[in-house]
Amino acid sequence: MNLTETKISSEEVYHGAFINVFEDTVCLPNGNQAQRIVVQHPGAAAVLAVTSEQKVVLVRQWRYPVGEALLEIPAGKLDGKNEDPAHAAVRELAEETPYTATEVKLIHTFYTVPGFGDEKMYLYLAENVQADSKLSADEDEIIEPVLLSREEVRKALASNQIYDGKTLIALQYWLLYY
Repeated sequence: MNLTETKISSEEVYHGAFINVFEDTVCLPNGNQAQRIVVQHPGAAAVLAVTSEQKVVLVRQWRYPVGEALLEIPAGKLDGKNEDPAHAAVRELAEETPYTATEVKLIHTFYTVPGFGDEKMYLYLAENVQADSKLSADEDEIIEPVLLSREEVRKALASNQIYDGKTLIALQYWLLYY
């Protein structure tokens, strides 16, 4: 079955610092036309970091769109389409937490909101995690580092305390494979 939608026209309705929003008209496989809102994003990298004490490194930060502080793995947008996602993952870990990693290994890539956006997330596993970061968070980020043991992660998941998709994926991976 052909599911391809073909763009007929596109109008930029917002141009921002790191996202652009378009309203597209598409031709559906059955010949009908439909409107699609598309949010273009440069992509993002996230990192699952586990200390030598077997505690996962998380951050708690206020997420204005949902009106609450969320517990998440360190992550951030790529600085343009050409930034190496592995570099971004290492940078975000060092900026958002007291930890660094000598290298990262790609676990998985996925689209965060494919119904309306093209953001591709690169999820990495940090290797050789050390508490020696000299970097700090961006001035508009107020972040609280949080360390959780495997049992604390299980309890947080069981009691629905983690709402962030990338973090759910990363923690399930950690619990299944490590």
